[in-house]
Amino acid sequence: MENPTNKIKYILYARKSSESEEKQAMSIDSQLDVLKELAGRKSIRISEIRTEAASAKMPGRLVFTKLLDDIESGKYEGIIVWNPDRLSRNSMDTGRLIYLLDTGKLQEIVTPTQTFINTPNDKFLFNLLCGQAKFENDNKGLNVKRGLKTKCERGIYPAPAPLGYLNDKYAERGNKTIQKDPECFDLIRKMFDLMLTGRYSPLKIRDVANNEWGFKTPNGQKLGRSSIYNIFTRPFYYGKFEYPVNSGFWYKGIHPSMISVEEYDRIQILLGREGKPRPKSHIFAFTGIMRCGECGCMITAEEKTKRQQNGNTHHYIYYHCTKRKDVGCSQKSIEEKALRKQILKTLREIEVHPEFTEWALDLYKKFNNKEAFDIKKIIASNEKALKECVDKIDTLIDMRTDKEISQDQFKTKIAKLEKDKARLEELQKDTHGRISKWIEKAEEIFVLARDGRKTFEKGGLEKRREILTNLGSHLILKDKKLSITIEKPLLLMKKASKELKRIHRDLEPRKNGITKEQLHAIYSQSPRLLRDLDSNQDTILQRDVSYH
Repeated sequence: MENPTNKIKYILYARKSSESEEKQAMSIDSQLDVLKELAGRKSIRISEIRTEAASAKMPGRLVFTKLLDDIESGKYEGIIVWNPDRLSRNSMDTGRLIYLLDTGKLQEIVTPTQTFINTPNDKFLFNLLCGQAKFENDNKGLNVKRGLKTKCERGIYPAPAPLGYLNDKYAERGNKTIQKDPECFDLIRKMFDLMLTGRYSPLKIRDVANNEWGFKTPNGQKLGRSSIYNIFTRPFYYGKFEYPVNSGFWYKGIHPSMISVEEYDRIQILLGREGKPRPKSHIFAFTGIMRCGECGCMITAEEKTKRQQNGNTHHYIYYHCTKRKDVGCSQKSIEEKALRKQILKTLREIEVHPEFTEWALDLYKKFNNKEAFDIKKIIASNEKALKECVDKIDTLIDMRTDKEISQDQFKTKIAKLEKDKARLEELQKDTHGRISKWIEKAEEIFVLARDGRKTFEKGGLEKRREILTNLGSHLILKDKKLSITIEKPLLLMKKASKELKRIHRDLEPRKNGITKEQLHAIYSQSPRLLRDLDSNQDTILQRDVSYH
């Protein structure tokens, strides 16, 4: 008797999904091996094999949809498949398969354990198996969402940790918290510090991190453009996170925060992001870098327009406290013109003559050459000490391997040597860049003292902002007066400026007849200038002018 299956044209269908709930499913190659062996046993002639890697949770699989279209057109009458859930995990595809069985266009669905034909029992069982697969999908989705929500409510961020942090891989499931990354947490914090000075753009900070610090992401790549902006705009770093993203559900994390809320807000203002106190209709020069001297809030600004009866229009910019912490703050607003006058007064106090700048930098460079010679000696000494330390570590390891010392003795000695090695490596790294950074910083200070006032008067918003932030830190506005904690090198320039004004005032009657060399000689005869320069170079050398 002829096997009825020989008259049916079968198509073999194998599917593999990459989704997590189907990771235990057989691979496509394994399915094909099982189904070909099954076809041989049942004398099934396979007309075509189709495979795809796609989820069956939702309708719309291209290969599967074409398969059903071909069955409906009469090209095939049977399907051989590893399991019903390979065909469908959603009600729409299941319904279409059952409808094709109802109409007789699909005569058989063959699996290794069951053959489904157009009978009530078979169609009911097939529907039940596909429905069970859908139920498992839906239930897993609910359980996953419920688990993630519970985790969020406990303050645990349920996603990959951002730069500067690590996911705890060794904690119990459901308790995997976010921890500091010992290799780059402090470096990310230093990026925030640079941004908070107001002197660096995000892209400049990225260049410093990549080229000066040698920063690398966990996958060994340099910091990218989008990554640096992501760091400065992500609330996670001050202790809050949104999950899922754009859902509006915010949680307070239990992970160690890297910055404060106030620091985050200030950075958003510096970036000019929407939704922050920075006005949207105007860009102001000094917002985000000053604080109120009464309540400690940031100083913001607004533009006001006054129209006179004669048709004239006047625009004014006023700076005032945001009053976010204390609505009762009594501080009044100050017009930008008055604020700029105060800044210009400070710049005049540190202003020096171009001739002095040239002379002073020449002296510094001569000192630099001597210092560089001394630095080479220090580097050589450090290299020798570092090599000796590494040799001691190697010797200690050999002694422990040969059991010449105990485990406790080894731990005590190796800990001290490793600490010495780290200290020497850091010292070597710092020493190499010391001179170049020092002379670079000296030039910045002299240029600011020489050109700061003129640049502030003639420059645009960004230049005025840059000069103010370079003047000093701790910018406090109280009772309409701006207080600036001027950097120590600039304070010494302030003293030098007074002496220079005295010298040039005395020279005024015969100034036109004095050459540059004679003027430099006069500077060299001033004990006050020499003393201030010596103090200035010591101050610059002592400052941490670069992060390592």
